Amino acid sequence: MAASFLLASGSPRRRELLGQLGLTFDVQAAELDEAVQPGEAPRRYVERLAREKAAAVRQRRPGAVVLAADTSVVVDDVILGKPGSEATAGAAMLRALSGRTHQVMTGVAVAGEAVEAVVVTSDVVFRPLTDAEIAWYVATGEGADKAGGYALQGRAAAFISAIVGSSTSVIGLPLAESVELLRRAGVRLPWEQA
Repeated sequence: MAASFLLASGSPRRRELLGQLGLTFDVQAAELDEAVQPGEAPRRYVERLAREKAAAVRQRRPGAVVLAADTSVVVDDVILGKPGSEATAGAAMLRALSGRTHQVMTGVAVAGEAVEAVVVTSDVVFRPLTDAEIAWYVATGEGADKAGGYALQGRAAAFISAIVGSSTSVIGLPLAESVELLRRAGVRLPWEQA
């Protein structure tokens, strides 16, 4: 079966989420400068990046429908990036989240004839973490390439006492909103196949 759209992301989590719905797509990651612009609010940032990623891939593949997303973890209106292999950065992020509620914002954009985008915000509640838990988690390396330094779908699930909003958005792609944007762009969904 031919691909029905392009996913402008190299994220294996986004591929898995879309794949579990039976959607057919090809992957073509967008390579962009993801720096936050001076004074840019977190919500505006994730929407801008999702739009820019979708438009960049669509420009390379005219006529294709392109889905793109960007996810940020936000605490006290500050975007926490990805800690990378820097253990102290990962530990600092987890300490900032420990015992608190933070927001995960995911901007999703679909470029077809036009570019449509939405931002989905979910509240994530971390239980208080001990120094030993933080050191253990950072040592696993699981959060090194994740926004905010943790992965809901992995070991960090043990730290999360509640999610208010979309769990798939926290993982990196709000499926309900993504499916609706794809449908409006003309992508036939598996349950619409003849």
